[in-house]
Amino acid sequence: MDRAPNGESRDREPVPILRALFLSDTHLLGAIRGHWFDKLRREWQMERAFQTAMWLLRPEVVFILGDVFDEGKWSSTKDWEDDVRRFRKMFRHPRDTELIVIVGNHDVGFHYEMNWYKLHRFEKVFNVTSATMVTRKGVNFLLVNSVALHGDGCPICQAVESELLRLSQDLNCSLQAGPLTEDCGDARWFPFSRPIILQHYPLYRISDATCTGQDATPPKDRHLLFKEQYDVLSQEASRKLLWWFQPRLILSGHTHSACEFLHGNKYPEISVPSFSWRNRNNPSFILNPSFIQGSFSSASYMLSKCFLPEESTVIAVYCSAGAAILLLTLLHLHAVRCTLQLAGCLLAKYKSV
Repeated sequence: MDRAPNGESRDREPVPILRALFLSDTHLLGAIRGHWFDKLRREWQMERAFQTAMWLLRPEVVFILGDVFDEGKWSSTKDWEDDVRRFRKMFRHPRDTELIVIVGNHDVGFHYEMNWYKLHRFEKVFNVTSATMVTRKGVNFLLVNSVALHGDGCPICQAVESELLRLSQDLNCSLQAGPLTEDCGDARWFPFSRPIILQHYPLYRISDATCTGQDATPPKDRHLLFKEQYDVLSQEASRKLLWWFQPRLILSGHTHSACEFLHGNKYPEISVPSFSWRNRNNPSFILNPSFIQGSFSSASYMLSKCFLPEESTVIAVYCSAGAAILLLTLLHLHAVRCTLQLAGCLLAKYKSV
């Protein structure tokens, strides 16, 4: 109970809680490099994992942080339509669950491969743009096409950067403590909270040397230096995003491994591992369910991580089950053969009598 100044009690306003689920890098195999058996196995695994998560966790919104497709950058119109059809089947969801997908480099190509046709094809299917703010229950999510943050003045890069700057100005106008200035007259209003940035590329960091955990980069690879604008965003693009939006959290994908990193001792970033067993032995996803382990509100957030079964364990179980079935079958056949032999002996004795 909250107390009013006159001493009377009053009920505290309930804080709306948003149940969200985050996954990344599904990499649905395409027609060029995807083997039919690999497609069948990986996609069945991801479909069952996702549908189980929907049934158990009942999220209100699901975010996929890019690289939905493995060959979107090469796909013909026919292959693209087939990939989209399979995606919609695998990641079907209840009507009261919203699915929001962010573009990755495998969806439209790296910066030198991306063009307006590929980008508009992706945006049309998933009803998303390269720079937009979505607000759910008072929580601001900034969706960024990080492939376009190359900073070389390309038309797509210019358009995305201009929109991000406008969103930053609108957000800062909304967060002003005093009355809006003349510069904010046409600003779009956002709830009073710093955004959570969602994008495919991580912000700039030297390597994964400080990343730990069972789904982090293997120890032998953690000290490999990242390449700007390929493994991570450039230092300049990262500084701009942090300066413009001062986010309370950044969620990214791309590396296929988990990492928690603090930028400037102030801005936390979480890299979400790949959801596909093709990319790692122990896929996982991030969620913030409505129970105590995690929640999103306009004022705070708490996150939990869910691991899928390790593929090595799944294969071991299948092999053990197959061996057990084979052994039981052989024992059964042996028993049948012994029974037939015994019956033959008895029949022969009967005839001789």
